[in-house]
Amino acid sequence: MSMPEHVNVAMMTSGGLAPCLSSSVAYLIEFWANALKDGKIKGLTIRMYIDGYKGVLTGDSVVISPDVYDDCTSLHDLGGSPIGNSRVKLTNVKDCIARGFVKEGETPLEVAAQRLIADGVNVLHTVGGDDTNTQAAELSHYILDKHGGKVVVIGMPKTIDNDVVPIAQTFGADTAAEQGAVFFKNVVSESSANPRMLIIHEVMGRDSGYLTAATAHKYRQLIKSQKFVPGFTTTMKSRDIHAVWIPERTIDIPSEGARLKNIMDETGCVNVFLSEGSCVKQIVAEMEAAGEEVPRDAFGHISLAKVNVGAYFSKRLASLVGAEKTLVQKSGYFARSAASNDFDRDLIRKCAEAGVESAMAGVSGCMGEDEEKEGKPIRAIEFSRIKGGKAFDVSQAWFQELLKEVGQP
Repeated sequence: MSMPEHVNVAMMTSGGLAPCLSSSVAYLIEFWANALKDGKIKGLTIRMYIDGYKGVLTGDSVVISPDVYDDCTSLHDLGGSPIGNSRVKLTNVKDCIARGFVKEGETPLEVAAQRLIADGVNVLHTVGGDDTNTQAAELSHYILDKHGGKVVVIGMPKTIDNDVVPIAQTFGADTAAEQGAVFFKNVVSESSANPRMLIIHEVMGRDSGYLTAATAHKYRQLIKSQKFVPGFTTTMKSRDIHAVWIPERTIDIPSEGARLKNIMDETGCVNVFLSEGSCVKQIVAEMEAAGEEVPRDAFGHISLAKVNVGAYFSKRLASLVGAEKTLVQKSGYFARSAASNDFDRDLIRKCAEAGVESAMAGVSGCMGEDEEKEGKPIRAIEFSRIKGGKAFDVSQAWFQELLKEVGQP
C-alpha cells in the first residue's frame, strides 16, 4: 500500500500509564513533521484521540496545529499521557454499552471503524501494551474486511512490566525501575522509625517479575554508592534488600521467615521487594473459597488492588520475623507516572523513526526489538506474534548475582 499525498495520522494512548507516553507522542510528531519537511509526503494532518479507545468510540479528538509541531519536544519533560488514557476492550460489547461509549444494538468495532473512516485516518499509532495493540490490529482487519478500507496500524509497546512477546524491551520499563529505586531510597528510612521494622516494597508486575527485579538491581546500585559511617545503627545491611519475591520463583514462606528472622535480629529491620503478581492464583483461590467475589476489568484481568498481595504477605511474614511494626509501600503510581529517562527516550526515538518509515511503506506492526530475529532488529513486528505474559528470565547473571549478594536461596 502506498500512502496518499496528504497523510492523515491519528494517535492514541491506552491502558495504564508508563514513562513513555508523552515521549512517544513527541517523537511520532517529530518524525512525521520531518517526513513532510523532507518532501516524503505532500501534506499532513495529525489527530489525537482523547482517552484512548474511548475517544475513538465517542468521536472525541483534536487536530494538532502544524504551528506547534516543533514545540512538541517539550512533551519529553512530562510524565503521564498528554492525551489521556482509558481501559476499553472493543470486543467487550456489554462493557462498552454500560459505560456509555456505544448505544444498545451497536458494536464497538463497527462504531470505531466508522469513526476512523469518517476522520479519513490513513495511519493509526497506538501507544499501549499487548491488549491495546492487538485490538488495533483487529480493528484494522475489520475495516478492511467490512468496508474495503485500509488503515496502517503502528503499535508502540508500552508497559512497565516488560512482558510482551517477542519484544526485548518495552517502553517505560527501565524508567519505572529507576524511579522505583528512588522511591524506596526514601521509604527505607522508615526502618529507623521503629525497632524491628518490616518493610514490604510492593512493585507493579501482574505476570512478570521483571520490574521488581530491575528495581531491586537499580536500588542496590544506589546504596552501593552511599557512604555509611561506622558506629551508627544505620548500615549498608539495614538499608539493603533482604528478599526479592517474584511470580517466577516459588516462595517458601516458613523457610524465608526463618532466614529473615536472623536478619531482623541482627539489623533490627527486614526489607522485602515483592511483585504484586506473586502467588495471586493462590490468594484468589482462598478468597473465592471464602465466598468473596474477585473483581475483574474489561479484559478479564483480576483487580490486584482487591487481592492486595502486600497485605497478604505482611500478615504471614510479620509473626515469623518478630516484627513490631509492618509497613507496606507501593511504588507503582510514583514510578509509572514519571517522564522517560535517557535510556527509554533513545529506544522510543529509534522505534518512532522506524515506525513512521514503516507506516509510509504501508506495513503495519508493533515496533520493537524483535528478540526472535537475529540481532534483535527494530522492526514492525507482526501483530499475530504479539502477546503478553512473558515471564522474566530468572537465569540472567545480574539477577542471580543479586540473589547471591542478598543471601536468598
